Amino acid sequence: MTCWLLAPEAADDLERLADFLLKADAECAIETIDLILDALMVLERHPRMGRPLPQGLRELIISRGQSGGLALYSYDEGADMALILVVRHQREQDYH
Repeated sequence: MTCWLLAPEAADDLERLADFLLKADAECAIETIDLILDALMVLERHPRMGRPLPQGLRELIISRGQSGGLALYSYDEGADMALILVVRHQREQDYH
């Protein structure tokens, strides 16, 4: 089973998202973060699930109704590890 880890930047992204959502709707914040973490856990069994991008990266689409999130990650087949580099909302312009 593949191991996945959050890079410090991705952990910061989740914290930023949670802080933003907590101000608007605490229940929505919890549901959204749970949804993102559940999606990332799918990588344990399907690490190549995300669509391939240049430079050996992959992008996981995380659906939530009409919007959702995206996770940029790299997968090291030899180590059987997915490193989550960035998590963002689908409407954000680009990865930072």
